[in-house]
Amino acid sequence: MDPSAGRALCAEAAAEAGHNLPLSRRSFLKASATLVALPYLVPASALGKDGRPAPSNRVVMAGIGIGNQGSGDLGNYLGRSDVQYVAVCDVKRAVREGFQKRVNQHYGDDGCAIYGDFRELLARTDIDAVHIATPDHWHAIIMIAACKQGKDVYCQKPESLTIREGRAMVEAARRYGRVASGGSQRVMEDYMRTVRACWSGEIGTPKEIFVNCGGPSWPCYLGEEPVPPGVDWDMWLGPAPLAPYHPYRISGSYNINGTSWRSWRDYSGGGMTDWGAHKFGGAMFAVNKMEEGPIEVLPPDGKDRQYLTYRFADGLLMYHSPGKGDVDVVGDGKPVAPRTLPRYRGSGGIYGDFINSVKTRERPFRDIERGHRTATVCHLGNICYQLNRPLKWDPVKEEFPGDEQANRLLDRARREPWTI
Repeated sequence: MDPSAGRALCAEAAAEAGHNLPLSRRSFLKASATLVALPYLVPASALGKDGRPAPSNRVVMAGIGIGNQGSGDLGNYLGRSDVQYVAVCDVKRAVREGFQKRVNQHYGDDGCAIYGDFRELLARTDIDAVHIATPDHWHAIIMIAACKQGKDVYCQKPESLTIREGRAMVEAARRYGRVASGGSQRVMEDYMRTVRACWSGEIGTPKEIFVNCGGPSWPCYLGEEPVPPGVDWDMWLGPAPLAPYHPYRISGSYNINGTSWRSWRDYSGGGMTDWGAHKFGGAMFAVNKMEEGPIEVLPPDGKDRQYLTYRFADGLLMYHSPGKGDVDVVGDGKPVAPRTLPRYRGSGGIYGDFINSVKTRERPFRDIERGHRTATVCHLGNICYQLNRPLKWDPVKEEFPGDEQANRLLDRARREPWTI
């Protein structure tokens, strides 16, 4: 049968529906029968004949929070032949529409959906995994919701805004059997010289580590400005306290000088958690403590302690030392036996490591437990700076033993209706 006849019959049926007329059974059956008779043309890409894996072997992905770091994450996943990217979510209409266009142009179709509310995206049953690059105050809520909906998760660093949030994220990943990766590519890629020196045994037993990153965030007292069209300010705030709109609150700039959300305590831990997630992560990788924690945190006192100091159970000392080095490890110089250095699995760096884990169900290199432990070190530093006194820490129970004041800072209140 002539394909044009089938198209005409479909148009007839569509015309009835388009004019709010009931679609007649006769028209529906005529169109359906014609479509069955027509040759079924399947794109080569759908069968994997263009060099891409067939659909059954691709990971179906979507992005939540795609304006800054999320755009880089999107680009990395979009460029993978074993990923099918199908949806984007952002509270800024212009951002989500812009990235919808980018995804559709990449695939040459119009298959990318857009959302302003992450819950609508997570409700889709065809999505295997999501990447999250919202401001930090949203990470835990979205990741836990994604796990409950059966999605694997790649979450940008710092994984949490509070220590208890981080533990809840780990528990959600385990409870729902999800692959959950933190998003600090620099842990593996920036500090390998230091890491190799430690794991090879050439520096001996590590005794001290110097970590250079920024300091804590601070309270925000910015005034109010009109909310721009197309920005859902209430959704951007989410669990954070109600506050007036100001472009320096919502800005995704990587500066921590008061011109971006990374500067403000309601949304971020400042440079201590932002670059600290990379650098403390690299330090803990170097000394093989990625799933451990310190037992004491001491503030600088201007006398015996120049830097904020973490002490581990084996005597290792780690310093927050802004202005000194980057991630520098000092050992005792007595060579020890080398150990096998962990590596990413799959191809394509940390993104490929995550996709490989989605397929194999192995834990990724930056498994959420490791991301949480690194973020915890950063949060402990911020708490110590805030209280300005020595703190004992139990890394197993994840609490300050007998210290009610410090324990109150393990978590924060959240604005309704957002809970963990």
